[in-house]
Order: sequence, then structure tokens, then C-alpha cells
Amino acid sequence: MSDVNTAPLLAFKDVDVHYGQIQALKKVNLHINPGETVSLIGANGAGKSTLLMSIFGQPRASGGQILYRGEDITRKSTHFVASNGIAQSPEGRRVFPDMSVEENLLMGTIPIGTGHADEDMQRMFELFPRLKERRNQRAMTMSGGEQQMLAIARALMSRPKLLLLDEPSLGLAPIVVKQIFATLRELAQTGMTIFLVEQNANHALRLSDRAYVMVTGEIRMTGTGQELLGNQEVRNAYLGGH
Repeated sequence: MSDVNTAPLLAFKDVDVHYGQIQALKKVNLHINPGETVSLIGANGAGKSTLLMSIFGQPRASGGQILYRGEDITRKSTHFVASNGIAQSPEGRRVFPDMSVEENLLMGTIPIGTGHADEDMQRMFELFPRLKERRNQRAMTMSGGEQQMLAIARALMSRPKLLLLDEPSLGLAPIVVKQIFATLRELAQTGMTIFLVEQNANHALRLSDRAYVMVTGEIRMTGTGQELLGNQEVRNAYLGGH
């Protein structure tokens, strides 16, 4: 048994995922150490979101193991995973449209209860000042960027040990993407462990300690964010060749 302090926070070991007859993930190996920011980049349809959802058992891995803090969670319930310190900000900025910003943030406390809700909400307002200005506004009336900030803040309200982000830049204007990534950098500096799935390879690699490149359900390449930013193959495929 590896020492808990040196063990990865999350590890995939030879993970396969099938949708019926179709194999969506093939023998995936990756790990995320405590305090790291790791990104998974790849084209649309490469299997990135599937990998993220398989952590919660939706879909279940058909082979291999997913380990969280050294414990095999491959067969655990979604609820077990969510209440043990893994929080996800899902793709598409899913917020509760008819609820206010504050009510949305309170929904994030469901896995842990409301004991820290007041202080954590203040922390979210410091991290995302825009949310403070809009605290009583209904989520549906906010811009896409504000909704994305709210989705991330809601995930943070459960005090996760690991924050999963699925395409946080999707459909947002470049200036807003810049703001979101600046906030993620601040979060990373507080010691938060972040696993980021992103088509925007440029921003993701600049933020990340390490990254993996996924092509049709397989990990094809891994390295530090800087190494992959400088890799010609990666530049041609994901960074427009510049």
C-alpha cells in the first residue's frame, strides 16, 4: 500500500469504457497529484467528457481501476464520490436558472451541509466579485461568463479536494475566457487540485503543471504544460500551428 501522502489524489489504471459495443476509452492511464493542475486536451468527441464522467460511475468503467486517495472507486455510487471531496463544474454551465446566485451557491453545499455556507459564500464573492454584485439576481438573467463563474463557485461550495472542470471556456468570448483562467490560476495558488478538460489547449496548457492529450479514447501524449505547448505536433493539431 503506498503512503497516502505520496499517493496520487486520483489515478486511472488501464481504464476501459464502453457504450454498448463502442469502446469510448481504451486502457487509459493517468494520475493527478495533490495540489497539481492537470489538463486533458483533445478534439471534440475524443472521449474527454466521458473520462470525466466515468469518475462518478456514469458511465461505469468496463475494465481497469479508478483510484481516489488510494481507494478503488470504480464501482462506487455517484453520491459516494461526490460526498468524498470530488466536485464537478459540468459542461454547459448548468446552473439553476430560476434561482438567485446565492441560492445556486447554497445548492453546492448539499454534499457537506451548510455549516460553512456563510464564510464560503463570502470567499466565493472575493474570488468572483461579479457574483457579489449579482447575488440576488436570477441565474438565467446573467451572461454566459457569469453563469460559468457561478457553476465553478457552486462546485467549490462543497469544499472539494479535487475540482473537475469540463470545458470551462466553451462558447465564451476570449476576454471572459481570460478572466476565468485568471481565477483558476488564483485557485491553484491556494493549493486546490484541479483537473481540467478543455478544447482550448492554449489556455489549458499555460495553466497546467502537467497535461495529457487524448485522441479517440486513448492517451497519446503526456508532459508538462510547457513541454506540450512547445511540441510541434500539439501545436499543429490543437494550437492552430502557431
